[in-house]
Amino acid sequence: MANVDVVNLNGEKVGSLDLDDALFGPGAVNEGLLWEAVKHYRASLRQGTAKTKSRTEVSGSGKKLWKQKGTGRARIGSVRSPLWRHGYTVHGPQPRSYEYAFPRKKLLGALRSALASKLADGKLTVVDTLELPEAKTRAYRAALDKLGASRTTLLVENSKTLGRNLLLGARNLEGVELVLNNEVHPYDLLRYERAIFSVAAIEQLTGILEKNASKRKLAATEAA
Repeated sequence: MANVDVVNLNGEKVGSLDLDDALFGPGAVNEGLLWEAVKHYRASLRQGTAKTKSRTEVSGSGKKLWKQKGTGRARIGSVRSPLWRHGYTVHGPQPRSYEYAFPRKKLLGALRSALASKLADGKLTVVDTLELPEAKTRAYRAALDKLGASRTTLLVENSKTLGRNLLLGARNLEGVELVLNNEVHPYDLLRYERAIFSVAAIEQLTGILEKNASKRKLAATEAA
């Protein structure tokens, strides 16, 4: 079992939390799966609005410019030919969606890998609560500095414990994003330098990951 310190927003240790090695151990990092998850996420962000004009959309007459034979010139049927300037584009891009199906088990496996990677790098922090008495951006900035989160930071909270002060206090912090534990994506964990979870968020997320983890792998890790 991996033991993680639970701290408060002043950076003081207030407890500890045991995390399963099968989920958060160094051997749980699957780089190939992480790459697939990031590729899928970034593909879904693409607008897919690139477009070229087809033959029916290019302006110009459809009249044959000169007779087929006898002129000594190359045969041509229309000024809209793709061989000519201002003609249409052959097999050009058309608006489409770049999204594709990604199995939920693979997504959860990538999430386990991202969490294990963050823990191995010492960039995963667990706090007893992310709520402060005041909804002040300055207060949250000071709290994050005490936790060593001076650069980009991902705050992960449970929907049941999410409070108004956290929403208002963290929304204007530069380089800080607040997400719920049931919405966090492997791409988010890799994108931000440090991840800060509340105890409620990490416990619920761990429970979901344990249910969907391979029982064979879990048994092999426990036996080792």
